[in-house]
Amino acid sequence: MKYGITGIRRASVAVTVSLTAGAVLASGAFASAATAAAPPTPTITAKGGFVMNNGTAKTLYGKAADTRRSTGSTTKIMTAKVVLAQKNLNLDAKVTVQKAYSDYIVSKNASSARLIVGDKVTVRQLLYGLMLPSGCDAAYALADKFGSGSTRAARVKSFIGKMNSSAKSLGLKNTHFDSFDGIGGGSNYSTPRDLTKIASSAMKNSTFRAIVKTRSTKQKVTTKSGGYRYMSWANTNAMLGSYTGMIGVKTGSGPTAKYCLVFAATRNGKTVIGTVLTSTSATTRTADAKKLLDYGFKK
Repeated sequence: MKYGITGIRRASVAVTVSLTAGAVLASGAFASAATAAAPPTPTITAKGGFVMNNGTAKTLYGKAADTRRSTGSTTKIMTAKVVLAQKNLNLDAKVTVQKAYSDYIVSKNASSARLIVGDKVTVRQLLYGLMLPSGCDAAYALADKFGSGSTRAARVKSFIGKMNSSAKSLGLKNTHFDSFDGIGGGSNYSTPRDLTKIASSAMKNSTFRAIVKTRSTKQKVTTKSGGYRYMSWANTNAMLGSYTGMIGVKTGSGPTAKYCLVFAATRNGKTVIGTVLTSTSATTRTADAKKLLDYGFKK
């Protein structure tokens, strides 16, 4: 009888050990799955970065996300947003290109849509010229068109005021504009978080979405003599066509801003949107954005 009991005890111990070992293996498998589900936080070159789920506004990544920095031409996202928010906007209304716009480009050595004085260009075309080749001449034309006042200077000031009002309406505390194109006087700044929120808001507009995902366009404009010419513009965003699901948004650069990029991509119904500010080159800002998008889609 003793031997029978011992045998039973041994069997019981064996079963317990077996079950314990199985539990350990199972917990190890769950731990491995949890580890696999949590991607490593990426390291980026840019001084500031932010990524969020565009659908839920959930923060996915942040690096100095609320530190104010110069934004370069990513400022033009707000320029376009203000234009598209105008009441009774007629995108086919024509704007005559003024000499002041081309003089501005020359004086600032600024990026250009190569608008030609005297040409009549539609508001829609100006938005393409603004966002694809990052035309500061197009930005000037839009500010002059949609600002209020009896002088060009007054209209530009009014338009920049609208940009700041729009930022306030979004609840942004770390954004201020002193220019329509990012070539400011030292008080044109935002943060990775704020810029991402501006872009997210702008992307709600179908015209904006259509423009910023366009890799290149050829636009027919009316010349001063009543004829026509074609303007060809290519998007400065190198990720369009090279990153799966890329849908925008805008590059930026400048002596203080260095290299910036506001970016968005959609995969399997999920849109990830974000910003990198003050990266070291056009190549590194693209690499930074790719890392953050990859990370965002895994989160």
